[in-house]
Amino acid sequence: MRLGVLASGSRGNAFVIEHDGCMVFFDAGLSGKKHTQRLHEAGFGGLFPEALFISHEHSDHIKGAGVLARKWNIPVYGSSGTLGASRKSLRKLPGTEILENGTSVDFHSFTVSAFSVAHDAVDPSGYVIEWDSGKLGIATDLGKSSPLVEANLKGCSAVVLEFNHDEEMLWNGSYPWYLKQRIASTTGHLSNSTASDLLGTVYHKEMRVCVLAHLSQENNIPHLAENASREVAGGTIKIHIGMQDEALPALDL
Repeated sequence: MRLGVLASGSRGNAFVIEHDGCMVFFDAGLSGKKHTQRLHEAGFGGLFPEALFISHEHSDHIKGAGVLARKWNIPVYGSSGTLGASRKSLRKLPGTEILENGTSVDFHSFTVSAFSVAHDAVDPSGYVIEWDSGKLGIATDLGKSSPLVEANLKGCSAVVLEFNHDEEMLWNGSYPWYLKQRIASTTGHLSNSTASDLLGTVYHKEMRVCVLAHLSQENNIPHLAENASREVAGGTIKIHIGMQDEALPALDL
């Protein structure tokens, strides 16, 4: 299994996985042109996607979703709430497939399962991808953890986990008060502290990769997020930081 982090941050999020030649997208918060460019930069050029999964309807996750779906003639998967709330932005699509939270779909040699997360969207989803030798969890845009989130992420050999903000930087920063409250709420975004608590809960000695995702460029600094993650994760795990303005090279999971 290979994971591509094409973009991660407040201005756009896009991920891709590939296993045994089957490739699917998770979120598409970049323009169609930029998404395709980052796909090649990350080492996924020449492959054809089979589906696009969207986590929720906010623009930094679906900005380019309609364009990509039409370009590749692929279906868009999401909860019924997410697809309904995204309809106007996505416009006409080749096809949609409802994947309610708590259900799964098979793709050749791997399975994608959706689970509910706490965020200020209609019916947002996290995702777990399982294949013959591993399990990847993707959990961004959630204001708090929960027993359900922890249950889905436990046993993962790799995780993409939101480390959105440093609490001190957020409260002392330039954002208006209403936005600070929204970000810090239980339906907002995970701070470095709450994310590290979640990572510590689900970490185990077989976990090999952790991607710190959705870092705020205004309210976080990469080394603060990394330091928080390393306080709870073992020394053998590889920590990667998702970036807003460039793709990470493909990560072997």
